[in-house]
Formats: sequence, structure tokens, C-alpha cells
Amino acid sequence: MIDFRPVLFIIGILVSTLAVAMFVPAAADLAVGNVEWQVFGAAAALTLFIGLMLVAMTRGSVRNLSLRQAFILTTLSWIVMPAVAALPLFFGSLGLSYTDAFFEAMSGLTTTGSTVIVGLDYGMPGMLLWRALLQWLGGIGIIAMAISVLPLLQVGGMQLFRMESSDTSDKVMPRAAQIVTAIAVIYVVLTLLCALLYWTFGMTGFDAIAHAMTTIATGGFSTHDDSIGFFQDGRIDVTATMFMIIGSLPFVLYLQALRGRPKNLMNDSQVRWFLTLVFLSIGAVSVWLFQTGPDAPIFGTVQRAAFNVVSIISGTGYATDDFGAWGPFPVAVLFFLMFVGGCAGSTTCGMKVFRFQVLYATANCQMRRLLQPHGVFIPYYNKRPIPEEVTTSVLGFFFLYGVAFALLAIALGMMGLDFITAASGAATAISNVGPGLGPTIGPSGSFATLPDTAKWMLAFGMLLGRLELFTVLVLFLPSFWRT
Repeated sequence: MIDFRPVLFIIGILVSTLAVAMFVPAAADLAVGNVEWQVFGAAAALTLFIGLMLVAMTRGSVRNLSLRQAFILTTLSWIVMPAVAALPLFFGSLGLSYTDAFFEAMSGLTTTGSTVIVGLDYGMPGMLLWRALLQWLGGIGIIAMAISVLPLLQVGGMQLFRMESSDTSDKVMPRAAQIVTAIAVIYVVLTLLCALLYWTFGMTGFDAIAHAMTTIATGGFSTHDDSIGFFQDGRIDVTATMFMIIGSLPFVLYLQALRGRPKNLMNDSQVRWFLTLVFLSIGAVSVWLFQTGPDAPIFGTVQRAAFNVVSIISGTGYATDDFGAWGPFPVAVLFFLMFVGGCAGSTTCGMKVFRFQVLYATANCQMRRLLQPHGVFIPYYNKRPIPEEVTTSVLGFFFLYGVAFALLAIALGMMGLDFITAASGAATAISNVGPGLGPTIGPSGSFATLPDTAKWMLAFGMLLGRLELFTVLVLFLPSFWRT
């Protein structure tokens, strides 16, 4: 039998940490005399009680986790955390059902950015800050998971990064915990820098802090219904674009740059592929927009294209325009970019660029073998041979990703949703992007009008996408639970 005590002990620590975080929005509400601070205070007390009880009942049980315990811990923690994070939203004055509250919390912690809340411009500061804080905590949690957990679980080719970093991690930092701690410091510094720039360019201090947290986490929650478009300031748009790109690159490379190896950042093939794809997409969308609106300023057109392209490929989900009305070509480009995502080891979502590199290298070798059947061709990633198990894992990931997207879209269609809403809703959930396409869930809409069953399906899709599919789906195998 699987021993759940170590799993519950660690979850108890995580829940207790989340309870402490609830006091931050409580303080924000208390500072402005809003009675909602009592809701956050009560939710924090209840959550802290649950967390401490789990820790007390399982104390001393943690040893080295087995592989199966690691899979259970990873999935269960990303279910329990949104479940308790939803409590302030459920008991607050918003009048959300628990389904809506859980959807919002899952969207926050997975940095998806889809929302069921309307009227954000009139929202209480505690609630707005809590949403931003959830995404900020989810962002650093995702980085930590990508560095220390997923490579060990060999999920979807992530073991490639364990092998890649094996000869450098010992020199930079001796343990994964130290690496995560150092990256957390970088994460905080970048957040503060982003907030400072937002404030300098005209945001209020509160808006600047809230948007900085959701920008660097590539989450996309805003304090306004019109998202970043509310501010109507090109400097803010450029700042957001820059920090969304920063959040899309591997944070380990930032650490290496600070340790005296700045060239590693631009020499990394994944970074070069990502930036190339971003610039090509911006160029293509800009040309289309300029052709359909030739009287528009060139700089303004490029800025609009850059902001929304980066927002979608990074999975942030900010919006300055209703890009669904731009025409068929930009919509097709942005729909494709929903699936691509950013780099492994960043706060972004999607399939990740490195998997497309592995797929390309493998396909290229296969085509060359067709021309030279007796030749020996080896696929490479970052100038290193790609092991066969990595290739197999990546191919399996693409297959499961496609199947999961198709099944989720079909299930949403069975709920009565139209094709555009069902397809883009499935894509935005499993890729953790945020807005979909169409008037209902597009950049100017929300998910509030969807049936409750559809919201639970989309929340499950967010979980699948955030945990790279395999981590969750392996739990459904009967052989997993056999001794």
C-alpha cells in the first residue's frame, strides 16, 4: 500500500503557507475600512487549522518520497490548494458559487487567467489582491516544479533538463532547494522592478503591484475588466510586453547570467527558437493589421500586434484589443500560438518550445534516413544528442495533448457550447492561456455564463495542462495503485 503520510505532511505545509498569504489581502481590506477583511481572516484561520492538523497528524513521516508518492503529491497539491484558495472568494460579497470560486482559484494558481468575475473596476482591494497573489504564488510554484519535480518524474521529455543541468548544477548550486531559493529572489526582484515601471508610467501603486505580480507570473489577472487596455498608455503596453517575455524564458538561465555566464541565455537554442517565433508572428500580424487599416500609425500597429502576440504565446492573457475581430489570419496565428507556449523552466504554459525542437530534430533525421537508408543520423538538442527515451516521451506528450484537447472540446460541445467557444475554451484551458475566442469567452468576455459542468471540465483541463498531462493521467492507470 502507498503511504500517504509524507504526501499529507507536505500538503499541510503548503496549505499553511497559503493560509498565511491570506492575511495579505485581509490587511489590504482592513487598511481601507472594508469589512471583507473578516472574510479573509476567517478563511485564513480555517485554512491554517486544516494545514496544521495535517502537519501534526503526519509529523515525522517524511523520508525520501517514492516515485508514486511524488506523482500523488504533485497532483493532489494542485487540487487541494485551489480548493482552499477558493474559500475567501466563496464566502465574500461577490456572491460566487463554490464552482465559480474554485474555477477562479484554479485559474489563478495555474496562471491561466480565465475569470468568471465581472465588474473588477468596482472590486474590493482584498479580492483583487488575492487573485493577483494566487497567480504570483502559482508562478514561482511552477518554476520550482519544473526544476525539481518534473525532470525526476520524466514527464513529457522534461528529463532532458535534468541531464542538461547535471554538469552545471553542481557548479552553480549544490542542491535543487538552493537553486529554487535563488530563483525566488530573482522572481521577487523582477516583480518589484516591473511594479516600479508600471507606477512610473501612471498606474496607481495598488494597480502597479497587482499587475506586476500577474505579469511576471504570465497569469493575466487584472484589476480592471478592460485588462491592460484600461490604461490606454503605450508605455505600459511596452513594459508589459517586455516582462511577459522575461517571464517566458528559463529562470535558471537568469541565475547562470548572474553567476557570470550571461552568454548562456542567448546561446540556448530554446530561447532563440522562442524569440524567433515571437518576432516572426509579430511581423506577420503587423503586416495584416497594416493592410486592413493602412491609415493606422506603423508604430502603434506593431505595438498592438506585439502585445497581443506575446500575451497569447506566453499564456498571460492580457488584452488591449478584441483580437477576435482582427480577421481570420491573426485569429489563426494566435490560436496556434495558444498551444506553443514559452520555454521550459519559465512561468509559461502550453506545449513548450523545446518539444517542438525535439520533434523537428527527430523528423529531420527520419527524412534524411529515407534518402540514405544506411546512414547514421542522431537528433540533437542544444548541441547534445537526444536520448531515445526523451524522443518517445515527447511524442507521447504530443499524442496525449491532442487527444485531451479533442475530448475536452467535444465534451464542451455536448454542454451546448458553439464550436468556437468549445474549441477555443478547450485550447485556452489546457494551454493555460486565459481568454478564448468569440464574444462569450473572448478578450472582452468572461466564463461566467458557462454551465457549471463546463467550468469543472475547464478547471480539470487547466490542471492537466499545468501538470504536463502525464502527472495527472498516470493516476488513472490501475497498475499505478498495485503493490
